[in-house]
Formats: sequence, structure tokens, C-alpha cells
Amino acid sequence: MRLLGLGLTLLLLGCRPAPLPEAAPGRDLQWLDARSAQQALASNEISSEQLVQFYLARIAEHNQQGYQLHAITDINPDALAQAQQLDKERAAGRVRSALHGLPVLLKANIATADQLPTTAGALALQGHLTSQDAELVRQLREAGAVILAKTNLSEWANFRGENSASGWSALGGQTRNPHLLSHTPCGSSSGAGAAIAADFGLLAVGTETDGSIICPSAINGIVGIKPTRGAVSGEGIIPIASAQDIAGPMARRIYDAALLLEAMLTPAAREAIPASLTAAALQPANAGKVLLVRAYDEREPAVVSMLDNTAQALAAAGFEVVETAEWQLPSDLYQAEFSVLLYEYARDLQQWLTDYQVPEQVNTLQKLVAFNRAQGERALAFFGQEYLEQAAAIDLVAAEADYIAALAQSRALAEAALNQYLQQGFSAIILPSYGPAWPIDHVNGDQFNFGTSTAAAVAGYPSITLPGGYSGVLPLGISLVGLPWSEPELIRIAALLEQQLAAYRRPGFIPALPADNAQATPAQPEPTQPE
Repeated sequence: MRLLGLGLTLLLLGCRPAPLPEAAPGRDLQWLDARSAQQALASNEISSEQLVQFYLARIAEHNQQGYQLHAITDINPDALAQAQQLDKERAAGRVRSALHGLPVLLKANIATADQLPTTAGALALQGHLTSQDAELVRQLREAGAVILAKTNLSEWANFRGENSASGWSALGGQTRNPHLLSHTPCGSSSGAGAAIAADFGLLAVGTETDGSIICPSAINGIVGIKPTRGAVSGEGIIPIASAQDIAGPMARRIYDAALLLEAMLTPAAREAIPASLTAAALQPANAGKVLLVRAYDEREPAVVSMLDNTAQALAAAGFEVVETAEWQLPSDLYQAEFSVLLYEYARDLQQWLTDYQVPEQVNTLQKLVAFNRAQGERALAFFGQEYLEQAAAIDLVAAEADYIAALAQSRALAEAALNQYLQQGFSAIILPSYGPAWPIDHVNGDQFNFGTSTAAAVAGYPSITLPGGYSGVLPLGISLVGLPWSEPELIRIAALLEQQLAAYRRPGFIPALPADNAQATPAQPEPTQPE
């Protein structure tokens, strides 16, 4: 794991943690939600500086030591100074936005113009500092957020090679699930999911290509929102594929996620979504028609009771709930999706390496592949780099026609699967997000049981996951998918379910359970690993 080499970072990540800061009498900073934090900041019960100190101490206690979650790769050495400045602004009567003074974690593939390296967890980018913020980071700073730290991820956003174990990177090590430390946090926004679940922060920004906000949010028992395609700028994010890449919020509560998303929306998205997302989170829905997918009941017994409770909560609130046991995406969709991702990976990653001035020795895909081979196990521990190699070998001109056809096919198939319901009067499609977490396995890689992120990811439609139930000690998530720019309505439905299901639990940090291997479910043909 890379350290910044600064005294503060060494203290926070490698040495004995400092005592937790004192807040106002009676104010407990543990497991705070963003709305409570806003109110406490406004009433001067706490300061932004105290919040930052608390989370830094929490990270010091359990990131590399304690529970050894390995959810954080780098601490921002300027975080305390940022918080102090924002406190001064508040005292002077200047509050930039509802996000003013709140700490935010960023996935380590998001560029920042500071002392936080942007690495995607890869040894080849160790220590790489960028000279400009990603657009979403610029927006967050303008809104008054404190950039606290960067989170670990599945290396190269889980698109380096086959048989990877989610949450592992050469620079960050293996992120662990706070609910059951022997089990996966899922990828690739694994560090963000584990960090928020473990109370290393209030808010985090993850990124998704297919499942990498939804899966780690569901499996770590928190809320995640994958917005409509184009709702958040991708400028500055180390890419897989611009056709599907999107950044989104991860938090413990629906309101918190809505708050963070609202600050990151593009100008075009603000026009397409005129309603306040935070207001939607405070106004649970009370009517509508939804499709409840029961196709996975037999795969995981705990899903049955979770969906039964969901149906009851929605019906009691006045929803018409239509159930279906059929949910099967065509195999051609997965094949076309992979072709698109590989082509755009070759094109888009090369552009990022150039634009963000990566050192010459690793500034092309071919050089990255050669670097990893030369480094051997230091760079390629546990699994290979097949996807990097395939992308490096693509002739973009010769492959362009096939790529365009695959892009059109994948989107048409994904949209058709969703539109048959969403354009026929249904406010949302509700599905179990993913199966429960499986044991971390660095020999065989991830052992997925099922996942439902692909249709929304490929179509570019918004989706939300929130805590819905449990399989033993392992969280299960409920996903809501809607038409483009339907985030306010999805947030209202999610707020209702959050209120009625009351399924959120703080993690138990259980080291292991007897017969962990018996909980692993054999891998299925789909989904692909969340990217």
C-alpha cells in the first residue's frame, strides 16, 4: 500500500491512532448521518474540523490496523486545513451549499489537483499526481465539501484481467467487508462501500461501468445511486468505457446519497431534473405502479422474505405491485457489452493517460502491459492482465464498425428489457441487487451468485440500491430502476422503503464464521464482474 510519505499520513494510516476528538456535550460523532451533521454544523454543536478529525482517527484505528479493512489508500494532508477554512467561512455567514463542511471520500480513479495520487490502485501509476480536478471534484469543492481521502478499489476498476478478487489492488491491498471480514466487499468501488459501512466517512463517490456502485453498496449494506447516463461528468475519471462509465454517491442513508448527487449534477442534468433530490428524499412516495422481480427467489432463500416485506410495504403505501418470476437478459447483450467495453477501454484509457500526463514509461496501454510483465508478481499478484492485453492489441480503426454495431445492439437490447415495463405505466422495476457476499478467494477469484445491474448500466438508466434485508449477517440490497432522469421518483420510492423496511444495520466486524466455504455459491454464467 502506498503512503504519501508525509507525517500526517504516516500517523493516520500506519501508526497508533490519535484519541477521538471531543464534540459538544451529548453529541456523538459515531454513525452520524449527513442531515444530522448539517443541523449540528448549523447550530455550532460541531465543527467541520471535528468531523474531519473524527474520521481520520477512525481510519487510523481500523484501516491498516484494528479490523484491517484496507478501504482507504491515501489521506488528504490538506483536509484539516480545508475544514478549518470552511468553518471560518461559516462563522462569517458564508455557507456555500448544504454540503458545506462535510467530508467526502473519493474513489482512487478520480483525479484531484492536490497531494492525493490518482492511481486506479495500479503499481504503474503509484504516486501519480494530476494537475487538475475531475469536473465532479471541482463541483464538490465549490459546494464546500472537504476532500478527505481516496478509497481503494478493484485495480483498474476491475478490468485488468480474469478471475480477480473484488477489492484487491496492488497499491491498496485487499479491502474487507465490515459485516464479515473474511468476505468480499464487491467491486470495483469496494473501498468506498466498505469505508461508508465502517463509518470512515459520511459520504463517498464511487464509479460504475456495470455494477460497481450497486454491488458494493448492496453487499456492504449501504445506499448507492447509479445516475442516468450523463447526469454526472466523467471528465477526469480513469475510464473503462465512456458509453457506460458514471460516478455516483454512496452513503448510509437515502437523503445523504441524494445530497451528494445533487452537488455533482451537470448543467444539462439540472435542467432534466428540476426537482430537488434532497426534497424528494424527505417526501416518501405514496402511490404508483411497480414491477417486483421474483426471478431470484430460488437462488437465495433470504431474498424471499426481503421481497415479501417489500411488496407489503409498497402495497400499504398505496402502490400497485405487479410480480413477475421472469427476468432473463439475452446472452447477446452480455457479448455485445463486453465488445463495447474492450474497444472503449483501448480508446478512452489511452486518452486519459495522455490528458493527465502519466509518466512516459507507462503512458500507453502497451507500455502498461510491458511494465506489469517486468514487475511480475508485484504488479500481477493473484491474477493476470488479459483485459489490458486485449485492449492494447485492438486496432481502433479496423474494429470501429464492429464496435458501433455492438454499441447499438447492447443498448437496444438493454432498453427493450426495461422499456417493456417502464414505458407501460410502471414507475420503477424493483429487483434484488446482488446475492450475499462470498468468501474472499485469491486462487479462484470472485464467486458471484447473481446480480441485476446490467440492464440499467448498459441502457444508461438510473438505479438505486438500499438495504433490504439480510442473509445471516450478510446484507442484501433492493434495487430500483427507472427511466432516464427519473431520479426524484426513484428516490421517493427508496425513501419509503428505507422508512418501512428499516433494514439498515451497523456492521458487526465479525472476523469469520465457521464453515465459511459452505456459504460460497458456485459462479453463474452472468453477471460479469462489477466494473
